[in-house]
Amino acid sequence: MRAGSYESPTSLLYEPPIPNPGPTMTTLLIADDHPLFREALRGAVQRVMPGVELFEADNVDALYSLADAQPDADLLLMDLNMPGAQGFSALVHMRSLHPQLPVVVVSAREEPTVMRRAIDHGAFGFIPKSADSDTIGRALATVLDGERWIPAEAQNLPPTDSEEREVGQRLRDLTPQQFRVLQMLGAGRLNKQIAYDLGVSEATIKAHVTAILRKLGVTNRTQAVLMAGKLAIDADGIVLPPPEED
Repeated sequence: MRAGSYESPTSLLYEPPIPNPGPTMTTLLIADDHPLFREALRGAVQRVMPGVELFEADNVDALYSLADAQPDADLLLMDLNMPGAQGFSALVHMRSLHPQLPVVVVSAREEPTVMRRAIDHGAFGFIPKSADSDTIGRALATVLDGERWIPAEAQNLPPTDSEEREVGQRLRDLTPQQFRVLQMLGAGRLNKQIAYDLGVSEATIKAHVTAILRKLGVTNRTQAVLMAGKLAIDADGIVLPPPEED
């Protein structure tokens, strides 16, 4: 195990199969909504991995499309705070949709508890945005070698609490469209507004909401938003949906 890496199979919430892409990584995905940071990260990656092929997304929907278009990608570098991410929810959902794709979180949130939660929700590594090129290179090499990379300050923290772990398990059952609808419910949108934004009928949205409630094991949209909010980084950012018949 390399310095800075950490592996605890018994305490991780989500224990995905660890891919072994071989000695050469050819394709890497970057998902972050800040163009300047994407540029800086792209430069850092190219310095430590010459010849790597890079593809970028600036929001969660674009990331879903990118991951579908690049099914053989070797690694995803993902920000937690880009539009549509909703804390750890997008990380959880990406790991469910693409279990073969290792995800490394790259975030300005450098609290050890945030690092630990990211790992427990399926990330293979966590790189603070303040990290230098050498650290980025060692982290990527470690993950591509089949190990996890966690900053030292987060290695000995207790695992994420069981209630949050259960929410993560339930969110994995949502389809991409159901996840989008849940995101919009969390933004306080009504069924008719969601239908307009997604270009579908209101009846379709109602069917999605019904499926979401069933999969999450709740009875109304407020409970669904509160449940998904357990994967928020900061609980004070949760917006409850307006009253509406489910």
